[in-house]
Amino acid sequence: MAGATTAQRGNPGSARKGKGSGSPKPPKQPRSSGGSGPQGPGVQRLVRRLRHRGPVLLTLLAAVLLTGGGSWVLYGSSWLRVEKVTASGTQVLTPEQVLSAAAVPVGAPLVGVDTDEIAARVRSRLPRVDSVDVVRAWPHGIGLKVTERKPVLLIKKDAKFVEVDASGVRFDTAAKAPAGVPVLELSAAQSPSGRRFDEERLLHEAVGVAGDLPEAVAKETVQVRVGSYDSVVLELTRGRTVVWGSGEQGEAKGRALTALLKAVPKADHFDVSVPTAPAVSGS
Repeated sequence: MAGATTAQRGNPGSARKGKGSGSPKPPKQPRSSGGSGPQGPGVQRLVRRLRHRGPVLLTLLAAVLLTGGGSWVLYGSSWLRVEKVTASGTQVLTPEQVLSAAAVPVGAPLVGVDTDEIAARVRSRLPRVDSVDVVRAWPHGIGLKVTERKPVLLIKKDAKFVEVDASGVRFDTAAKAPAGVPVLELSAAQSPSGRRFDEERLLHEAVGVAGDLPEAVAKETVQVRVGSYDSVVLELTRGRTVVWGSGEQGEAKGRALTALLKAVPKADHFDVSVPTAPAVSGS
């Protein structure tokens, strides 16, 4: 009996093996409330913030992508580039002259074209152009609409004629006098007022008179003769003359002269220097 007891004590593992598989069990993991990953209070707050701010972040991301994409479309792509340039509004000039002066950079991004610079080039290179409107015609065009200066008076210089507009701007020289535009004759050197009013001021006086003429009268005016500041005489077709006086009350004088020409068409001398009391002779 003593030997059997000694054998049982000398092999204690045999008794434990009989109760289990023989390998130690792993430690138990904490149970989660659902899902996977850690669920501490700080993580839960972060998740709630992301859920709350998610739409804002997505909106900002979309804006960044759209801005970058829009810039590429406008500047980097070949979709919105200058392919066609047109000119309109010309009368004496040709569209080709306007296009050449404009020098629009064909192939450049349409959005990057400097319209003010183009307009300035046209006006500086073509003095006949009074104004020019430069517009973008999406997706591939540039349009130029010009307004030309119109001569109201001519200054004869040698065998040519300098054209002057209603603002007194000398903008072009013509080999032949344009039809329907009177020629200026200054004879103020013999006048005492010539010392007070120089040639340039008398030129502006004559330009003002010519600009005040009704269209029908202007077409029949051959010459504007300026003897002094208050002595302007018009030479009409068929040898008729008009004493205009000074440049004051130009519109009233134009109306009076128009009425006289209709009322007494065969008269050869008209005086509208005092428009409220016009006179005719030689009828």
